[in-house]
Amino acid sequence: MRVSLIAAVADNGVIGKDNDLVWSLPDDMSFFKASTQGRHVIMGRRNYESIPHKFRPLPGRPNVVMSRNADYDSEGAALVGSLTEALDLAREAGESEAFIIGGGQIYTMALDADVVDTMYITHVHGEPEGDAFFPEFDRGNWELTVIDDHPADERHKFHFTICKYDRKS
Repeated sequence: MRVSLIAAVADNGVIGKDNDLVWSLPDDMSFFKASTQGRHVIMGRRNYESIPHKFRPLPGRPNVVMSRNADYDSEGAALVGSLTEALDLAREAGESEAFIIGGGQIYTMALDADVVDTMYITHVHGEPEGDAFFPEFDRGNWELTVIDDHPADERHKFHFTICKYDRKS
C-alpha cells in the first residue's frame, strides 16, 4: 500500500491557527478532495475536530482518527490509537493508497516513522500567522514534480503551487 501525505503549507511553515485553516483556496480544496476521494484518510483528533460538522466525517472516503483517548467519540470515523494501527486498518481493508491529512503532530509522526512514499504539498506563497506547522524535511530525499502553479485571484488570496514529492529509492 502506498502511503501519501497531503498538506497545504505556507512559506513560513504554517498549516493552521486556532485549529482552523488560515486561508481559503477553493481550487486547492478541490485538488485535496479529488486526490483523497475513495481513499482512507488518516488524521489526528484535533484535525478531525477542525472539520465542520456538516462535512464530518469527510464524505466519500473512510475516515480514520488517531487519538490517545480510547473513549473518544469519532462520530462515524474509525478510531485508532497509533499510526501503525491506522495504516494496518487501511491495509487490511485492501487500500492501495492511504492519505495522511494532518495535523502537524501526525505529519511529524509519519515522516519520523519513515512510512511516507509520496507527499502532495501545496506551497502557499505567503506568511500568515499560525500556531500549527508542517515539519522540516530533507528535500534531497525527494523527487519534486510541480502539478499546478495557481496565481492569486478574486477567489484565492494567495498564489500557490501544488507539488508532488516522491521518495527517492
